[in-house]
Order: sequence, then C-alpha cells, then structure tokens
Amino acid sequence: MNALEIYHQTTMECSKLITQRYSTSFSLGIRTMDVKFHQPIYGIYGFVRFADEIVDTFHHQDKELLLCKFREDTYEAIKLEFSLNPVLHAFQMVVHKYGITLDMIDAFLDSMAMDLDFSTYNDSKYKAYIYGSAEVVGLMCLKVFCEGNDAIYEKLKAPACKLGSAFQKVNFLRDIKSDYEERGRVYFPGVDYLKFDQQAKRAIERDIQQDFDEAYKGIKQLPAGAKMGVKIAYLYYLSLFSKIKRLPPQTITAKRVRIPNIKKLSLLMGMYFGAKLGIE
Repeated sequence: MNALEIYHQTTMECSKLITQRYSTSFSLGIRTMDVKFHQPIYGIYGFVRFADEIVDTFHHQDKELLLCKFREDTYEAIKLEFSLNPVLHAFQMVVHKYGITLDMIDAFLDSMAMDLDFSTYNDSKYKAYIYGSAEVVGLMCLKVFCEGNDAIYEKLKAPACKLGSAFQKVNFLRDIKSDYEERGRVYFPGVDYLKFDQQAKRAIERDIQQDFDEAYKGIKQLPAGAKMGVKIAYLYYLSLFSKIKRLPPQTITAKRVRIPNIKKLSLLMGMYFGAKLGIE
C-alpha cells in the first residue's frame, strides 16, 4: 500500500469511527451489509453527521460561519478530489465513485442552513427540510447500493425517499422536547408545542405510518448485500415509533424516548438468523 492509499484508508477509518461514536443503531445496520458497502456508507454518514453537529451542537461557535466554511470546503474537496479534512476526503471519494450528484449535496446543506434561520416550519419549508436533511441521504446510500445500475436506482428512488422521511419524522417526535427547549424549533407545521395533544400526535403518526409502509416495498427489492442492513435500521425506527405511539403527548414533551442497546442487539440477531433461515 503506497502513501496515498494509506491516506485514503485512514480517512475512511475516521468516518467509521464517527459512525460508531454517534450512532450504535446505524453502526449495527452497516455491519450486516456486504463488506463492499461498509466504507462508502461510513463516508456518507461522517459527512452528514458533522454537518448536523455544526447546527445542533456547537453553540459556542459562529454556526453560520462554520457551515459556510464546511460547504465551501466540501465543494473544493469534490473539485480537487482531495482534502486535508479526513471527513471531506472520504466523502468526496464516495461522491466520485458512486455518482452522487451536486444537487443532492446542495439540498442537504441547504436544509442544514435552514436550522440556523427557522424556528417554525410551514408545509413547504417542512417538506423542503425533510427532503434535504433525510431523503437525499437515503438517495446517496441508494447510489452506493445500486453500484451504477440506473434502472434499479430509479425504481427504488421513491421508496428510499419515504424511508428517509419516516426516519426524520420519528426523530422529530423523539426530539420534540429538546428541539423546542434547547433550539427553539418546532418542525411539524401548525403544531404548538405548549398545546401538543393527542389529536396532533395521531395526525403526525398516520403520516409517518404511510411513509413506513411505502418504504418497506422498496426495502424488499434492495440488492441482497444491502437489504439486511437497511431492514435493521427500518426495524429499529419502527420499534422506536411503536414505543412513541403507545405514550401520551405529555410524556413525549417531558422526556426523550429511547430504545435500549440490548433491544438494538436483539433486532440485529433476529435479522441475522432470519436471513440464515431465509425468513423475510
């Protein structure tokens, strides 16, 4: 392995470490995928994770400046096919190898910027935010899974968007307390956090269930090497969603709902042995 290959490998390992530190559920899902998908999916996750951290976590910094610099550095890394930022170097390799388009990256970074400007969302801003923050991330991953097969990509594009949408909306419900109290945000259009009731909660849940139902149709058609990992993530979020549905609105606005790590592990083991036995 020459010096440049060592650098490529090291930057990918940085993105893997980021994934493992920030998301146990996502890491579990990746481990069940064909090994050829591991590095590119880590590369995507590292990129989107750090962009999200800029707007959600680094309160002591000038977030607008940081995000603007991150955007500029991203485009430069893609143009040069190189970056001294290990996260961006790993991501640009994935972009070039799998044909991730600039419009996807633009939409994602635009959604991150929306978190700096908006505390409440109308229907159009809500849809735009979900598309950029979640649906295009699903499309980036789908580009990896399809490995250049445009016919399969086009066929699974809509379900991939629905899966990203379902995940993001569940996140919104799970984090409704912290989003409001720590960041002053309410993502759901027309929802008053201080008057969040069962009627509003059920309307949101019906919308999420529709997304899950449409997404599952696509999961069943994914390439074999990706299917189990995506289904792990699907089952994790479905389990989290089911738990949220059983709770009253007052509980959702009082604490963050979690799935214990032991439950995440049981999902992984169930999927693994199900695959071995040929169970869908």
